[in-house]
Order: sequence, then C-alpha cells, then structure tokens
Amino acid sequence: MNFDPLWGQTGQSIQQFWQEQWSRSLQSLQQMGSAAPAGLADWPAAGGATAGNPWHGLMEAMQSAMPQAAAGTALQFDAAQLQGLQQEYLSAVQSLADNHSVQAMLAKDKRFAATEWAENPLAAVTAANYLLGSRMLMGMAEAVQGDDKTRNRVRFAVEQWVAAMAPSNFLALNADALHKVVETKGESLAQGISNLLADMRQGHVSMTDESLFTVGKNVATTEGAVIFENELFQLIEYKPLTAKVYEKPFLMVPPCINKFYILDLQPDNSLIRYAVSQGHRTFVVSWRNPDESLGHKTWDDYIEDGVLKAVSTVQDICEAPQINVLGFCVGGTMLSTAMGVLAARHAREQGRAPAAKAARSRSAAAKTSARATAKPESRPFPVASMTLLTTLIDFRDTGILDIFIDENVVRFREMQMGKSGLMKGQDMASTFSFLRPNDLVWNYVVGNYLKGETPPPFDLLYWNSDSTNLPGPFYAWYLRHLYLENSLIKPGALTVCGEKIDMSQLKMPVYIYGSRDDHIVPVGAAYASSQVLGGELRFAMGASGHIAGVINPPAKNKRSHWLREDGKFPATLQEWLAGSCEYPGSWWTDWSEWLGGHAGTQIAAPKSYGRARAYAAIEDAPGRYVLAKA
Repeated sequence: MNFDPLWGQTGQSIQQFWQEQWSRSLQSLQQMGSAAPAGLADWPAAGGATAGNPWHGLMEAMQSAMPQAAAGTALQFDAAQLQGLQQEYLSAVQSLADNHSVQAMLAKDKRFAATEWAENPLAAVTAANYLLGSRMLMGMAEAVQGDDKTRNRVRFAVEQWVAAMAPSNFLALNADALHKVVETKGESLAQGISNLLADMRQGHVSMTDESLFTVGKNVATTEGAVIFENELFQLIEYKPLTAKVYEKPFLMVPPCINKFYILDLQPDNSLIRYAVSQGHRTFVVSWRNPDESLGHKTWDDYIEDGVLKAVSTVQDICEAPQINVLGFCVGGTMLSTAMGVLAARHAREQGRAPAAKAARSRSAAAKTSARATAKPESRPFPVASMTLLTTLIDFRDTGILDIFIDENVVRFREMQMGKSGLMKGQDMASTFSFLRPNDLVWNYVVGNYLKGETPPPFDLLYWNSDSTNLPGPFYAWYLRHLYLENSLIKPGALTVCGEKIDMSQLKMPVYIYGSRDDHIVPVGAAYASSQVLGGELRFAMGASGHIAGVINPPAKNKRSHWLREDGKFPATLQEWLAGSCEYPGSWWTDWSEWLGGHAGTQIAAPKSYGRARAYAAIEDAPGRYVLAKA
C-alpha cells in the first residue's frame, strides 16, 4: 500500500499486528484438539497463542459451540477447503499493498464506507486487515466438518465474535466517530454517553427514537373497541368501513411473543385495516403481557382459555355457526393446535371419535359433557377457513434458531421455569437481534454511543423493541414438544386440552404464506405445512423476510409473490416452485380473493360493537393490555 512516509511505518506495524492476531487465532484452533487439521500449521506468520491474546474469545465461542472439541476430540476441517482458504489469504494479503484494492474493499462494507476511513491511512489498514481476517475465519467456520447443527453453531459463534471485534465498534479505532468528536468539539461524545445511560435505564439498545411513538396515537390507530377480556387476552372488534360485511366474521390470532399491532402499524400498511376495508367483520386477539401472576400458565391454558375462547366468543357475538381465522407466526402454531383440539371434539360430537381424557377442571368437564350430549350433525365445524402466515407446524427445519435447541438446553429451561416463572421479553428480543448482529446490534451501538446520534423514527423498530414476556411453563412446553421433538406432525403424539392432536384431520381450506428470505420461519418450513394438513390448500410465497414479506400492502406495489395454479403440492418447496409463476406486487390481493370465497354472503354491517349487554364495549382499541411493558 503506497502510504505517506510519515505514517508508513506505523501502518506497516498495524498490518503486522492484525496479521499476527489472526494467525494466532488460526493456530489456537489446532490446540482445541489433539491433532492439527491438515494445512493449518502452515498458515503464514502462525505463532503460539498467549494468555493475552485478544482473539482467544473466538476459541472459547467455538469450544462452546462444539462440545466434542472441548472434551478433547480434534476439531476437523475439510482439507481441500483449508488449502483454498490459505491460497486466498496469501493472495489477499498481497493486495493490501495496493491502495485502490484497499479502498474498494472498504467501500463494499457500510461500516467502513464513510470517507473518513479512506482518508485516514491508519484506520484504512486496520479495517482492511479486519475484513481480510474475518473473511478467512468465516471461511474456516464453513470448512468445519460435523453434522449440520454443529456446523451451524460454529458458524453462528464465529459470526458473533467477528461482528463484535470490528474496529468500527471501538471509539479509538473508528475514524468516522473520531472525526465527529473533533467536528462537534466533544458534543457527540457527550451525547453518546447520555444515550448510553438512557438505554441502560430502559434495558435495551434503542433502535429508533421511541419518544416519538405512542400506541393508540400514531401506531395501532384503526378504530375499534375491546368487547371481551379475560386474564390472558382482550378481544378487539374493529369498526366496519363498508356498508355491508361478510356473514362469516374474521378472527386474527397474532403471536403472544410480540404485540398485535405489527398488524396495524399505520393506516397505509395495516393488515387489520385492509381486512376491514375488504368487508370482513374483523376481530383481533390482543395478548396480555404476562407478569409473575401469570407465571404458572401453560400451553393448554393459552389454547383453551386463549385461542378457543376467542373463537367461541366471536361466534357468540356474531351468532355465527362458522368463522374464518388467521394465525401469524407462533399465533399460527397456537391456532393450528387449537384447530386440532376442535377437530377432535367435533369428531366426537359427530360420533366419530372416542371420549376425551379427563378434563382439567370442573368448568372444562361441564363443557365436555355438553359437547358429548349434542346431537350428531347438530352444527358444522366452527371454522370455515384458516390462514397461516409464516407459521411452523412441522419443526424439522427451524432455520438459525435450531442452534439454540437441544436436550440440555430444553432440560435446563424445564428445571428453571417448567413449573412457574417468566421468560423475559428482553431476553428473547436480544436473541432475535443477535441473529443479525451487524444490522440489529452493533449498528446502533456505533450510532447511538460512539457518534451520539439519535436513530431515526421507524414504527417497525419501535414495535420490535416493545417486547413481551412468556409464562415459563408455556415456553418450556413449546421448546420440548415442538422445537425439540416436533410432535405436532405426529398423529396422536400430543395431548392438548385433553384431546389427541392429529393435524391431518383439519379438513377446512387453508391459505399458507411463507416469506422467501425468512430466517425465523424458513419458507420451506412454512410450505411443509402443506404436507401435514388434510384439507384444500393454497400456498403463496412472498419476497423479503419474516415481517417485511407479510406487511406488504398492495398500494405500495413493492416486491413480488409466487403462486401455483394447478393445485399440486409436491413434497418439497423446490418442486412446488418449478411449477409456480412470479407475480409483481403484494400477495394480499390473492389472499383477499381467496378469503372472500369462504366468507359467505354479504349482510348489513353492524351499527355497534359487540352484542347487546353481554358483549358491550369495555374500552376503545387498542385497549390497555397492549400498553403493558415487559
């Protein structure tokens, strides 16, 4: 690299330092096992690791990700991949002597794209060596030999460590932040400290200016009223926007690990408002943010007293034999489970199933007895159709989240909170943020604290920061029976609310949606529900990720979606895609047409919320449950 003579010697020293540290990291890898992987010892400038090695954290992370290595088994790498990485590394090191190559390298990474990095030779060589070394370490993570879970855990551990060690995360090395300190005469640093103290008080890193948002004022503003509540949820009914509505009401079940207003952020991107505008009498479950008083609640409680209670309440309010339902993410898994319970009970009512297990309570026993004495064919199945958005029923492919799940982890959670307690919302939110560490963690650390900036207002990130707790028994059951054992797809393997669950007995039409770039519910896993459910199906794949793919209103005319019109559902998503067609814009319009086809005739819209005194309006939407902080 053609440095100015005044700082050329310093630049060369920095380059040598970073190369030595990366090499020591590589050398440490072989010390994790009894035998060095082929080719590892031959990497340039390899030296013995010292107690003060600042890269030792990577080794600890990899050891925790690979218990067999920590136990003394040699860490194995693919020899051919290692040799290729070695050649790439040597070539890349030589390119650092060329200023244009370094500038091009920095420009491709937004952390170092500011002109201050390029104009500061010391910062430039530091960043360039970091990028080179991190690329090599990520390549080595890919070269680890082992089962998929082990390799994914190593990859995740290395990614976390590499993201944390970026020179942009340290004030003394961040040329952009240092320039701002000088430019503002220290004000940016003072403001950064103030931001840090504020975030410490609130318990999380700010991703947006949270002071600019108020639930019910500028998010979650669709007009409606709470018309029922119990200790687990409030039921909101929304004011019709059309003179007539479909005779079959529509119930949305959002995830209880987040707040419902992701479906109602702004009028122009609200799925709730869109459903109302399409003529559906719309109801939404607003889950309570549980405190210690609800720490004993179980999965069964949330199904019986949550989802099933919401379904029966909507039926009662509208005096409707059938309703349409939608579940989003975990809400979709809960809804599917509830439909399994209903299917078992309905089959018994029709004389097609054995009696249920003993009920959990006197009230539940009374309900079961009443159902058992109902006349055959006395009523249709309560749900006319179901929509599942980015939902897992088959948990074989849980994406990156799989690295957190094994028998030891689940057993620990069961011991910790299987009987009572809370899974804190902030703990879950932090886990999800670290799935994308550069974008959702370190980006805000640098901006908020090193540069003293206030992040711009963004309603989606405000919602993302508004976390919720989960009851410990609910969470532990969910981990074991679904994420670990994948029992929901096994007929009769699960007993929920006293009923054996068999997903193949769900015969209602189902619309399944998956997001192509979803890292929480992989699109292939969303599609896998088509191989489990027993009724008429329609599947749509949308572009983008877990949230952006779902919240994609037609008026924006953004992204694309894929449909297949021959009615075939082959075993894999790849086979389904081979017969699909891409369409521009939102999937909402296709779903709306499908839902309308299952909603019945049009009737006059109701003039008031609820139904007479039995379900009078309690308070205006969005209600008070959604306001409770974790």
